[in-house]
Amino acid sequence: MMLLKQISPAFQLRRRLSTLSSDGFTLNLPKLEPSSDAELISQMLITNHNPFHFMESSLQLNGISLSPDLIHQTLLRLRHNSKIALSFFQYLRSLPSPSTPTPTSFNLIIDILGRVRQFDVVRQLILEMDQTSPETFLTLTKRLIAAGLTRQALRAFDDAPCFLENRRFGVVEFGFLLDTLCKYGYTKMAVGVFNERKEEFGCDEKIYTILIAGWCKLRRIDMAEKFLAEMIESGIEPNVVTYNVLLNGICRTASLHPEERFERNVRNAEKVFDEMRQRGIEPDVTSFSIVLHMYSRAHKSELTLDKLKLMKAKGISPTIETYTSVVKCLCSCG
Repeated sequence: MMLLKQISPAFQLRRRLSTLSSDGFTLNLPKLEPSSDAELISQMLITNHNPFHFMESSLQLNGISLSPDLIHQTLLRLRHNSKIALSFFQYLRSLPSPSTPTPTSFNLIIDILGRVRQFDVVRQLILEMDQTSPETFLTLTKRLIAAGLTRQALRAFDDAPCFLENRRFGVVEFGFLLDTLCKYGYTKMAVGVFNERKEEFGCDEKIYTILIAGWCKLRRIDMAEKFLAEMIESGIEPNVVTYNVLLNGICRTASLHPEERFERNVRNAEKVFDEMRQRGIEPDVTSFSIVLHMYSRAHKSELTLDKLKLMKAKGISPTIETYTSVVKCLCSCG
């Protein structure tokens, strides 16, 4: 039973669907990785930090060779100490190449400062930096949205071409903006931005899938279905990811009691399966796993086993989370 508690099928499904629905532009910020040198440097900076002379602790790094990867890993370890991270970054700017900040380290400090709402400092850094990239402004946009400053986020998104040699954003970056708004609960604003700017940036199945996911996040399945219909009417074909996002919205918000309401949710889920097949789209392992998880939550062992058999009959191999849902259901039903 400990294994079943550790593995959450619902979490795995949500993470997979979130990744697929926003499959487009992603921020390529480095991830935290093991590094004894970065640990040593970050601890040295934290231990010797002087709040009255921010650069003092960084000066102890004189003579240490700092590779780009080491700089990134050190900044990541200082992400909860924004003042120290900023002083370290400013110290790097005073060094000759190759220890000078890279565009990636610049984006990292933007992200770190944005998390603590130091947006005035961020804007000043952007003005001072010679190298900016689309990631710079999308990182700033994301942090502004996360802070609830959605209007400022739209302004930062619009101002980006002025700093990027007039390179304009396209449908991929537009999708990132809408996806970020939806993920932080601003779906209605995302729809407004979409309606105002879709002619300017273009539109594809990923954009509609993002908005459908946003409505599902707000439990507005009616609006999600409306956008699916609009998508089809506009000549854009939904794919299996689009339907899985809608299916997940229906099943995740399903009321398990009373029985009549649960039966209605089952019919709605089956209706999505039928529509997929009518449009020539075969449900995949994620589609089946979503429905199986709903059956598992409702302790419907017969429905769960029937769906699992159908899944195998179609040649679809169940995943670990699929089996976990089935086992949890059978255990709960005795």
